[in-house]
Amino acid sequence: MSPAITYPTSSRTPFLELTHPKPHLWIIELKNGQDNRLTTEFITTGIMPALDEVERRWRVQWGQAQQQKKKELGNGALIITGRRDQDKFFSNGLDFEKAIKDLNFFPVTFDPMLTRILTFPIPVIAAINGHAFAGGLMLSLACDYRVMTDGTKRNAWVCMNEVHFGAHWPHSFAALLRGKFGDHRLQRKIALEGHRFTPQEALQDGILDAIVDGKTPEIITTAEKIADRVSVNAATGVWGLIKHDLYRDTLEQMRRETRTTNAHIHDAAARSALNKVLLRDPGPKFNNLRLF
Repeated sequence: MSPAITYPTSSRTPFLELTHPKPHLWIIELKNGQDNRLTTEFITTGIMPALDEVERRWRVQWGQAQQQKKKELGNGALIITGRRDQDKFFSNGLDFEKAIKDLNFFPVTFDPMLTRILTFPIPVIAAINGHAFAGGLMLSLACDYRVMTDGTKRNAWVCMNEVHFGAHWPHSFAALLRGKFGDHRLQRKIALEGHRFTPQEALQDGILDAIVDGKTPEIITTAEKIADRVSVNAATGVWGLIKHDLYRDTLEQMRRETRTTNAHIHDAAARSALNKVLLRDPGPKFNNLRLF
């Protein structure tokens, strides 16, 4: 279809690549190193603008569908996968040491990414082509469908391992887990036991929708089959609206402000936010300006 777009567009080592192989399908390939650590830069200059571009293009097609009265032009689906040149990681989660030092990371960066995917206006399929740990698993849970290798060609697990290294969960993690899985036993197994699920276990417990005997190409092929089947459900334009209602309680919990605020904490958070603005668009007058 159209040429691939990389993000950031000016980078020689882009964080991700966006392709549009079919009229109704877009694929985001995460390419932040080998294990796709979900950093502030990766999210703000890679994932979020790529999601915006997919929605922008789909809405153009959806508008054409309304004008031409051709409903099929409004079909749409998005696949998110790990880098295609390996079969070890979908995402290895956060850069934890950096994340806990950034008071804005969860409320300003990570949680908005989760809510963006959770309420995306077209079906989103996670093609999990390797391990999905912690924040990487949360990214996949925000998607509508999850497809994973069956682990026969190479070991792969999904796991929330924070309980094992003493990291407190943000509200968004617990809210998303409750929104996706109503069984308290599964919630306990994921959150409090930090169970490392094999693909077969994850499929049996409903974390995954399908497992695939193969590596990245076969996983993406299976994800495309799901995308082909469900993309028609985007054509009426209400997929995202229904999800807003379906996950209303989840979204309210994810948006809760949990930071303790005083003048020093407020100043640190403001400086962090301003530095992110400079990162995205430094402008000619402020190339050398940074708050410390």
